[in-house]
Amino acid sequence: MISLYRTGDSILHRAPAGWKLLGLAVSALIISIARPATGWTLLLLGVASLVVALGAGAGARGVAVAWWRLRWVIVVLGGALVVFVSASAAVQSTGRVVTLLLLAEAVTRTTRTSDMLDVLCRLFRPLRAFGVDPETPALAVSLTITMVPVLAGLLEQVRDAQRARGVRLGVRSAVPLLVLAMKHADDVGDALSARGLGR
Repeated sequence: MISLYRTGDSILHRAPAGWKLLGLAVSALIISIARPATGWTLLLLGVASLVVALGAGAGARGVAVAWWRLRWVIVVLGGALVVFVSASAAVQSTGRVVTLLLLAEAVTRTTRTSDMLDVLCRLFRPLRAFGVDPETPALAVSLTITMVPVLAGLLEQVRDAQRARGVRLGVRSAVPLLVLAMKHADDVGDALSARGLGR
């Protein structure tokens, strides 16, 4: 499987994978259920950015890159909510989504894929009693957590290639992005086959 892990010695790098996944799950539950006011939403965004910067050892530049990758989520989701609901709802709902994505990126950047899979496999081990291989749901969850950062990274590759060639493809950028996404899917499929799950 394609790993987003970046070596480092930050607090999150040293933290056990299980605790990081538990923290992410609890954060997702709380943020999804709670309906914070606009001010609290902005505070959550600040805390998530701080986690990326300090906990993941990314620094100010890493935070800026993480926000830049999410710009289209912010523009599309936030813009739609402003038009159809209200500016306050746009800040709150978009803020929750961006906060969770920032936290998920912090986890994937500081956790080896093998460690994440080991934790998830142990978590799903009771499903063996129902004839379910625990590696299957573990891989599904792991892929879900890493998919957004992966697609964001592929989009950056396309944009960098466009800038290097001095062209702007606009909507047609979807074509090379689709090609890269399909190649990534092939790589993931090969990795799954190597683990005996691609049959």
